[in-house]
Amino acid sequence: MSGLWKNPVTIGIAALVLVILAAATFAIVPETQQAVVYRLAQPIRVVNKYQANQPIGSSGAGLIARVPFLDRITWVDKRVLDLDLENTQVLSTDQLRLNVDAFARFRVVDPRLMLATAGSEEGVANQLRPQFGSTLRNELGKVRFATLLTPERGEVMDSIQRGLDRRARQYGVEIVDVRIKQAELPEGTPLESALRRMQTARQQEAVTIAAEGQRQARIVQADADAEASRIYAESFGKDAGFYDFYRAMQSYRRTFGADGSTDEKGATSIILSPNNSYLREFMAPGR
Repeated sequence: MSGLWKNPVTIGIAALVLVILAAATFAIVPETQQAVVYRLAQPIRVVNKYQANQPIGSSGAGLIARVPFLDRITWVDKRVLDLDLENTQVLSTDQLRLNVDAFARFRVVDPRLMLATAGSEEGVANQLRPQFGSTLRNELGKVRFATLLTPERGEVMDSIQRGLDRRARQYGVEIVDVRIKQAELPEGTPLESALRRMQTARQQEAVTIAAEGQRQARIVQADADAEASRIYAESFGKDAGFYDFYRAMQSYRRTFGADGSTDEKGATSIILSPNNSYLREFMAPGR
């Protein structure tokens, strides 16, 4: 028996058997992968399963042992994956047809359910893509095209994400984010018609803003005039004679062009009697 182990062929075969046995028993689980262990086609455990806010290094990744030749490992990506949706036709609430390019990011949170329902990450993407398009059309159909150009766009994205996440849970995945890359009107008449409507809407909005500004200006001017009249009344009410004199001086200044308001080419000559009441301030005693 001892001579048998001295045979190089025997040693080589034994070493090969040990290597095969070790390879069938031990496996290394990377941090980026989730390992679903099957025994006789039934899942028995998940190694390095994703958990929210899990500290790095405490997930269970690394060297694991299994029953050789009975246990089988299926790998599931633990990272955030992309789902692209290209050139999707969407009808907005203002009856504009849009060509929308969007993408979603998802993560597998239940590897067993994902493998049972979709088979792989690619299978999940294929299952979610039509549902992504349906959710996108439903949510964008509730808003106007101009909404996508305003800060309300973020609220629309959140609604799409929530709707798609509800559908994605049945495949053991969660939707991390949803974004619209671009939303364009088709070339030709629909685009030109939409631009005309947008231009008309902006012009009407400008007219409304201008009218509101004029209304506010009139209110401010009226308040200012009322305040000025009140101040004048309080000031001149203390000396009615001075008030009459001040108003007469203002009238003379305007009438005789002392303030430069009279054009010499169109100047008018006024002939008045010295006893005319208009000139009473010139005749007043002490002046």
